[in-house]
Amino acid sequence: MISYRLAKATEVGELKSLLWEHGPNEWNYLTEEGVNDELQLVESGKAFATVALYEDEIVGFAILISGIDAPNYVEKYGRATEASFIGDVVVSKKHAKKGIASQLLRECVLKAQTLNSKLVLIERHEENLASAGMMKNAGFTIYETFCDPNKRTSGSQNSVILGYVLDN
Repeated sequence: MISYRLAKATEVGELKSLLWEHGPNEWNYLTEEGVNDELQLVESGKAFATVALYEDEIVGFAILISGIDAPNYVEKYGRATEASFIGDVVVSKKHAKKGIASQLLRECVLKAQTLNSKLVLIERHEENLASAGMMKNAGFTIYETFCDPNKRTSGSQNSVILGYVLDN
């Protein structure tokens, strides 16, 4: 059975290893700098990583970042002070297709509610069907699709921004 909880700062190294082992694919935009910056936010308490555990082993995680520390485009969709952003989401290949990623997103939404966020944003490559499915299953809706060749080098090169409105 899978359980969920917030990661401890001491687990950041394990999260980084999991991300580099199971995250890279033609759709994901992962850079050393971006990953390090995001995990530094977790270590400093400015972001929250929700982990999925199977028999005490971390098999996935999702990172929730305050709108203030999120990408600048968050302000296009709402006030940064009232928004949250979900950064990297990864599940080990061994545990894929079990609904874990969708539940990680739901856990991030619940955490965002406790932070009084009014909006949670997330992004993906337009053609990343696995991400599209998990985001739809978690209740996110598409806000915008746009050409993003600096970040997306494969397929359509389009990014999709999705959002989840909270009742706070």
